[in-house]
Amino acid sequence: MSDRRLSQQDVQIGRSRSTPREQTDNRKAFDIGILSEHLGYFIRRLQVWVFQDFIRTLAPIDIRPAQYSVLVVIAANPGLSQSDLADRLGIERARLVRVLDKLEKRRLTKRLASRTDRRSHALRLTREGQKILKRAMMLAALHEAKLIEKLGLEERKSMMNILKQFER
Repeated sequence: MSDRRLSQQDVQIGRSRSTPREQTDNRKAFDIGILSEHLGYFIRRLQVWVFQDFIRTLAPIDIRPAQYSVLVVIAANPGLSQSDLADRLGIERARLVRVLDKLEKRRLTKRLASRTDRRSHALRLTREGQKILKRAMMLAALHEAKLIEKLGLEERKSMMNILKQFER
């Protein structure tokens, strides 16, 4: 069945998919039009929710999503070059430099001269970086638990399998 057609459930309850949903926060409901058929719209809404919750959850240690990703990948790959890190995470190199500058200023990471290429830096976590990452991972686990609570364990697994198809 085309996703533009009404589902059997929609027909039974006498509404189309783009009918305004009830609002629970006293705001007036309105139709989002064709957006109700766009997967990208809902992926973006999910991404916003996930990032907002992640930022709130890691606020006590002042770690942002990109910083967390950088710390995790450096910890898993000590000595990784900035270029390889940027490529793996899909971060523009100029933006990665700013993220690394902030982490280095907080003494969480350090850039060392590469033993194999004088033009690049080998990235490592400092002891403080290891401690902060350990705490960040515990907080990130709480965030993931909220996602499981919201989605259900099986739906989360399914979503992870689908989304991993788009990984670089």
